[in-house]
Amino acid sequence: MDVKRAWRSLYWLFCQFELITCSYLMEPWEKVLFYSFNLAVLGLLFYTAYACLAAQLGSAFQLLGSFLGNPRHNALAVLK
Repeated sequence: MDVKRAWRSLYWLFCQFELITCSYLMEPWEKVLFYSFNLAVLGLLFYTAYACLAAQLGSAFQLLGSFLGNPRHNALAVLK
């Protein structure tokens, strides 16, 4: 019963997406191009957030740890 309700709410969200983007008016081949472009952009966004943001946060925490007195790293060694 709960799975049926989840599928119904996902279908409702998909219908809302089609109404907002007006993709219900497109032909099937246009929908395939439109959805693949959107999925590619979303995938690249997640990859960028995972790869670049994680590296930036790691270096920021390393610098913050050196300022707070981490004995393994010196603040001047990080800046060099």
